Amino acid sequence: MSKVVIFDHPLIQHKLSIMRDKKTGCKDFRELLDEIAMLMVYEVTRDLQTEEVEVETPICTTKTKMLAGKPIGIIPILRAGLGMVDGILSLIPNAKVGHIGLYRDPETLNPVEYYCKLPEDAEHRELIVLDPMLATGGSASAAITFIKQRGCNNIRLVNLIAAPEGIERVRAEHPDVDIYVAALDEKLNEHGYIVPGLGDAGDRLFGTK
Repeated sequence: MSKVVIFDHPLIQHKLSIMRDKKTGCKDFRELLDEIAMLMVYEVTRDLQTEEVEVETPICTTKTKMLAGKPIGIIPILRAGLGMVDGILSLIPNAKVGHIGLYRDPETLNPVEYYCKLPEDAEHRELIVLDPMLATGGSASAAITFIKQRGCNNIRLVNLIAAPEGIERVRAEHPDVDIYVAALDEKLNEHGYIVPGLGDAGDRLFGTK
């Protein structure tokens, strides 16, 4: 079964508290999401493989470590996932970025893929799927399914806030995908919003309704 990592770092919790405040405008909201994503990816990538290399410092030659495993791919779920990309790229500038877009069919209520553009070598990369809110888990689980259908298997899911229902669904449908969240909230309300949550992340990020 996949692991679920909930971050309790004081800086992450402080910034998330400001994001939850309904008085926080889209500029500050966007900057805070960017900063939290950068802080989170530091831990998300803790187990990346390294190899010993030899470098020459101004003093002497020494052996040290550099990344050696699979390269990184970042896959934001449109549209709110876009707000987490730059923070991660600031630490992993060589990562390639794909995009996946979904909508819910009004009749079947099933997620439908309307856009998917992955790096050409995505199946050889460690993929980090991004979506600020993990509510029912339907979109995230579907996005992971669509990515797997293209031959990708090394996938991690990174969310800002999650509801227990969303985590349970992703773990049930994708037990091989580890989940990283900044906060695990109480529940979903009757409209499918996370409680206490922070509202619609996409609307708050881009100033829309």
